[in-house]
Amino acid sequence: MANHPTRIVSLQPSATVTLAELGCLDRVVACTKYCLDVVPEVHGLKRMIVADSWTANRDQILAAYPDFVIAAVPYQIDAVAEILKAGIRFLGLAPHALHDIYVDIAAIAGVMGVSQRGDDVIAAMQKEIEHVRHTVQSAERPRLRVFCEEWGKPLIASQGWVAELIDAAGGALVGEPGKQTTAEAIRAADPDVLIAAWCGAGERVPLEKIVVQRGWSAMRAVRERRVYCIPDEYLNTPAPTLIQGLHALAGALHPDVFPASHATRRIAQAPIGI
Repeated sequence: MANHPTRIVSLQPSATVTLAELGCLDRVVACTKYCLDVVPEVHGLKRMIVADSWTANRDQILAAYPDFVIAAVPYQIDAVAEILKAGIRFLGLAPHALHDIYVDIAAIAGVMGVSQRGDDVIAAMQKEIEHVRHTVQSAERPRLRVFCEEWGKPLIASQGWVAELIDAAGGALVGEPGKQTTAEAIRAADPDVLIAAWCGAGERVPLEKIVVQRGWSAMRAVRERRVYCIPDEYLNTPAPTLIQGLHALAGALHPDVFPASHATRRIAQAPIGI
């Protein structure tokens, strides 16, 4: 292990998840509070908690005496500069699609000296995605139009990798991945399924409230109670945990083919107005 990092600071949950999947969590000396939500094992390791990529604090990072720091966009350029000045290796991630995520996993695995494990993690993800795709196709279910949002104010569609997962689960994303849209545009599109996966909100998205506030009560997805909240860490964390998000999506889109995810919350009733 002499040529590979032994003291890692992870400023992004996706990096911490990936390190855990690679069997390298013991080398993480500091991570963010958000990492605790997706990698509960960190609680018992008593690691130093530092600010995330967006609010990165150079003093916190350097205090952990790392030999490798991983962050993802958006990150603090000033903090990155200080890390590099200190001679610490830095890896900045900026995935947009599943292919990018596979490349990131392979890159982290290579730096950590566990390339084969990285290949295995990637292969397992790809195999499960294709399994779900094949199951949908074999069941000959109709392709549903899905609006999935990663944020509510402003209204932003989920990222490109989520669009790919929706495709595998038998749907098609309404809107442009990662781009801002409007409640009026989504109302006009009238998708079959509505999904909210707000960053940092977990399962706490107020589905009934936003449907009424946006004037969506008459939409088909609302009338048929096909409005769901999927925890953001399942869809917004570009890491192996996306497979949990895939299963949640498949259960929401085709409940007669896939079991419902325990983490998915469905709208309680179809609101009729304010």
